[in-house]
This record gives sequence, structure tokens and C-alpha cells, in this order.
Amino acid sequence: MHYTPSLRRARLLKRYKRFLADVVTPEGETLTIHCANTGAMTGCATPGDTVWYSTSDNPKRKYPHSWELTCTQDGDWICVNTLRANALVREAIEEKLIAELSGYTKLSGEVKYGVESSRIDWLLQADERVDCYIEVKSVTLLQQGCGYFPDAVTLRGQKHLRELQAIAAAGKRAVLFFAVLHSGIEQVAPARHIDRHYAELISGIRAQGVEILCYRAHISPEGMGLQEPLPLVIT
Repeated sequence: MHYTPSLRRARLLKRYKRFLADVVTPEGETLTIHCANTGAMTGCATPGDTVWYSTSDNPKRKYPHSWELTCTQDGDWICVNTLRANALVREAIEEKLIAELSGYTKLSGEVKYGVESSRIDWLLQADERVDCYIEVKSVTLLQQGCGYFPDAVTLRGQKHLRELQAIAAAGKRAVLFFAVLHSGIEQVAPARHIDRHYAELISGIRAQGVEILCYRAHISPEGMGLQEPLPLVIT
């Protein structure tokens, strides 16, 4: 994934109201930019961090600039725009960079499924192969070298795990894909200390056949790409 047009750099002043952030450009101009990340963004939005933002040419947007990346004061790169995770997974599948998800001929997105009225992020299909349902989650919470998901209690995320469990029970492939969008993360674990029920569901669905994949992205102001598998730690 390449950023076109190029991203612009600024210094973070503050994030507020979940969807907004104030930044100051190298020229001294203060801008209010949109933040597509609705999570807690712990460690991803420290005042003084360098942020990189994109600019939309849509004249109807109240806030034309969007927060894409953070470079922390420790030098870690983070993609804070969680909307990018699905596109990264699609690109990696199409470029055959995810060995576990190769061999399919059709890729569909936002397909309705499940008994709880859900939409799967990606559905892989091929002749003479069972369908493969992929739920994508963006991981950006870093604590003591480990990446955790979620960074806040998520009832929606719990629902997705139940749906995947039902898919696996029906004899189809169910995949929970953790897209690690933080350069400092070396392994991934369910955030039991944040959402205990989610962590318990992770252990249960894995035992019942749901596959869990973790891949870390290379991140720079020029672009991103999922490249490196990471271990999953379940305690």
C-alpha cells in the first residue's frame, strides 16, 4: 500500500472527542484533523509525537485531513487509521504473502453471515475447497513488548468471536487475523487485563478450530505492507 498523494508531517498537540486531533505543522499552522480510530489509542496519541496525515480532495468534508500514522518519541511507527487494516490484508492475500490463505480464487468483502447479523471482513472461496471466513482486527496496543487486543472492552468483538466459532462448527474455515500495525510489537496476546471475556472466548474458539493468524506490517510515510508473522501467546 502506497500513500498517494504523499502524507504530510505534523506534531501532535492533543486528541479529543475520539474523532478529532489538533496538530501543528512544521510551518507553525495549527490544524484539526480527523481520527478514524474509535479505540482508546493507548500509547498511540502522546502529545509531542510526530503524526503523518493524508488530505482528501472531497470538498464536502468538514475536516479534510486524516490522521494516518504516528511516530512515537521512542521511534516506533504505528498506523492509527484502523480502516487500513482490511485493505492491508486484502493486498497481502492478493500478492500471496500470507501462506496460510493461499490457493483461493475468489475474494469478497463485507459479506453477510452468522446468526447475529454480522458481516465478515473477507470471504475466500475456490472450487473444491471449503469457504474461508476472515475477521480482521488491528493491533496497536504495546505493553512490555507484547501487543494486546482489544485496547478497550468490545462487545462487538465478542460477537465476532462467537460468529467465527459457529462457522468452524459448521465445517468451514474461520480465521481471526490480527494485523499488527505497531513496529514495536514482537508478539500478540488477548488483553485479559482489559476484556477478560474476550480473552476467554479466544481460548475457547481456538480449541474449537478457529485459526488465529498474526502478521506485522512494515510502516513508513511512503506506505505499508504486511510482511512478518508473529507468535500468539495465550495464557
